[in-house]
Amino acid sequence: MSGDIEEAHRLLTKRVISKPGVAGTAIGQKDGQPCIKVYVESSDRKVLDSIPSVFEGFSVVVEGSGPFHRLG
Repeated sequence: MSGDIEEAHRLLTKRVISKPGVAGTAIGQKDGQPCIKVYVESSDRKVLDSIPSVFEGFSVVVEGSGPFHRLG
């Protein structure tokens, strides 16, 4: 398992952020362990199926968020 969650997050973000329906990513926790979160605008099966469940040894958690909007 890779020990660098920040690098894994950066690489996964580059891979998924341009996919339609992906709103953003973050580093989080799942069961007390670091994970990468991918926020999606809807539960479109095509989007969900394109996101890995594990990346670089870290769990990937998909969460519905709706679209993100820039403040300011």
